[in-house]
Amino acid sequence: MAQEIKGIPFDIAEAVAYVPGSVVSKTVFENGTGSITIFSFDKGEGLSEHTSPFDAVVHIVDGAAEITVGGAVHAVSAGQMIIMPSNIPHALKAASAFKMLLIMIRA
Repeated sequence: MAQEIKGIPFDIAEAVAYVPGSVVSKTVFENGTGSITIFSFDKGEGLSEHTSPFDAVVHIVDGAAEITVGGAVHAVSAGQMIIMPSNIPHALKAASAFKMLLIMIRA
């Protein structure tokens, strides 16, 4: 998908579908300095606590999530974003079915 979307507008929310009981991801851009991945999560699905060596920006496109960063739980919904600092434990859980854009910045 990365090559086919360069230089043209596209709908983030339409790039990945909701799948019952699943997490779906699609990387739309990746190079040596970062990546952009679109995710969909069915309600109750999530990503367990982990760390990343890079800062990560999560922008909620649809629905709502509980995002834990460094032990603090945040309710994040469509139109909002959160920056997850490198090397700080974080986790995500779908409060409702939700879609997000994940931007990883390698620095």
